[in-house]
Formats: sequence, C-alpha cells, structure tokens
Amino acid sequence: MSFRSQNRQFSVLDQFLINIDTGVRTLFGAPEVTERTNPAQSQAEGELSEAERKLAGRLMRINHAGEVSAQGLYQGQALTAKLPEVRAQMQRAAQEENDHLAWCESRCRELGTHVSVLNPLWYLGSLSIGAIAGKAGDKWSLGFVAETEHQVVHHLDQHLQQIAPQDQKSRAILEQMKIDELHHATIAEGAGSADLPAAVKMAMKITSKVMTGGAYYL
Repeated sequence: MSFRSQNRQFSVLDQFLINIDTGVRTLFGAPEVTERTNPAQSQAEGELSEAERKLAGRLMRINHAGEVSAQGLYQGQALTAKLPEVRAQMQRAAQEENDHLAWCESRCRELGTHVSVLNPLWYLGSLSIGAIAGKAGDKWSLGFVAETEHQVVHHLDQHLQQIAPQDQKSRAILEQMKIDELHHATIAEGAGSADLPAAVKMAMKITSKVMTGGAYYL
C-alpha cells in the first residue's frame, strides 16, 4: 500500500479492493516497495557447494513465505484497526516488509529455486488472523505484531547460523531484515502493545513451525 493512501479515508469497499490488489501483488511478484536498495547488491557472489546452495535456497524460500504471511497479517490488521495512527503504522510496516519480500524472491531466483507453492495459503491464513487481532483491539493487535516480529528475529538468527559463511548475499539480506523486524517490534511496543498470553504465544510458535516446515520443501 502506498504512502499516499495513508492520508486518505477509504470506504469498506475501497479497503476490500485495496486488500485484493495487495494480495495479488504479494502472491504474483509485484509488491509495492520502498526506496531502499537490495542489500545483496553490494555483495559479491560466494562460491557455494551444491548442498550449501540448496540449503540457502530453502532458507530464503522460508523467509519469503514468512514475508507473504507478514503481508497478510499487516493488511488484515490495517483493515480492522480502530485508530488511524495504528492503521498508518501497519501500512508503513507492510510496505517495508514488501522490501523483504522482493529481496527474498530475488535471492531465491539467484540460488536456482522457487518460492513456496503454498504462499496463497500462508497469505489468506495470516490475513484472517490479522483481521481477528485487529478486531480484538489495537493494543492486542500491536501485541501480536510485536510477538510476531520477535519470533521472526529468532528464526533469522537461526538462519544466519545455518547459511555458509561465504554466502554474503543471503547474509546481507537476512541481517537487514533482522534490523527491520526489531524496529517494527519496538514501534509496536512503543505504541502501547499488550503482552500476549503464554498460550497465544505458544500457538503462534506452532503455527510458525507448520509454515516453515511446509515452505522448506514446498
């Protein structure tokens, strides 16, 4: 969603059509990104064995699927958020996540692999969860964002340990993603996020494991 849309009031139908457009762009490779440059562009391609390349491709596919889910989550929350400033924060975060989406997709292609065929499932599921979280109230919606981002950072740390040291392109993308995810979590917490119940956090972790397992192979 573009920055110009954050300053306009949209009807329910407008919001629905905007979300349809965002979903199509997310799933079919035309996300609306920010002005930032892909951090991998400044890195030389390292020599990777077939096993290292295959692992890196699978990990980047997982991260791409995670960004597809993030788009669904943020769009669902923006659709039901009650306060305009919270909606604007969700939209800005979604656009920054689009950068990650584009970077991961590009890296998947460079590594000779594909993005997850289950992406439509990840997007629709996350859109529904985001809308429900938004309906529960802005503090819970923001709490969901903060917890999601912290869990993503944990996954990124694991991936940074798994990829080959000479794969500087993948590493540059993951490191910038980690910075951004921590920033999004900090913003959500500063805006008044609620601490989610332990049961909800555990359910989120289980859902994440299902997604990462599916994206690793498919």
